[in-house]
Amino acid sequence: MRVNWNAIKLVGLAVCVTGLYAFSDARSQKRKIQGIHLSFVGDDNLYLTEDAVNKLLIQKMGSLENVGKEKIVLNTVESVIQAHDMVKNAQVYLTVNGKLNAKITQRHPIGRVTGPRPFYLDDEGKSMPLSLNHSARVPIITGNITGKSLEDAYVILKFINEDPFLSKNVIGIHVEGNSDYRLKFRLDNFVVRLGDVTDLEQKFNNFKAFYKKAAHDKTLAHYQVVSLEFDNQVVCTKI
Repeated sequence: MRVNWNAIKLVGLAVCVTGLYAFSDARSQKRKIQGIHLSFVGDDNLYLTEDAVNKLLIQKMGSLENVGKEKIVLNTVESVIQAHDMVKNAQVYLTVNGKLNAKITQRHPIGRVTGPRPFYLDDEGKSMPLSLNHSARVPIITGNITGKSLEDAYVILKFINEDPFLSKNVIGIHVEGNSDYRLKFRLDNFVVRLGDVTDLEQKFNNFKAFYKKAAHDKTLAHYQVVSLEFDNQVVCTKI
């Protein structure tokens, strides 16, 4: 009977590899957390600091330094960080050498709502508290603010943010009443009566055509109200 040494060698190699992997994994699990590294993803990282995240983790989970890796539940750490009002998303992972890493994406405000308890409106249409670390330069939302008007203001703000001219010049949205929204521009004294949020692309295209001509004619200062409420036209009231 011939002995199949190749098969025996393969089995032995597999046993060795499995043993080494199990040993390495057990050793890795016994390794303690050697440090925590926080990094903020993206450009809008002004509203939350590393110190604030570290304090949050200590408050909710205690010190994670020198804690065994096997005791760390990454999903729990992620949930704690993501529960912060300034955090949009967090990804937490462990490195081979025992360092706990967290990549954090902060929320992005696109408008600021005034009132007794002011707050931001973020790029997902959700309320976001003001930050002690930074004040965002975003359009101010004033007037008769309700749940419906906030939804409409979000639609307007999204459109404004996607347009270079509008995002540079619009500094405020005033809610006059139901489906009656008015815009304030940075360098001009007139008010733009937008009406409701239907046909925004057409309304703003009409406005930009008017603005370009009036700027060329140097007559922008002559207007008090510019209305976009009517179909496919711009109606102006002079001072």
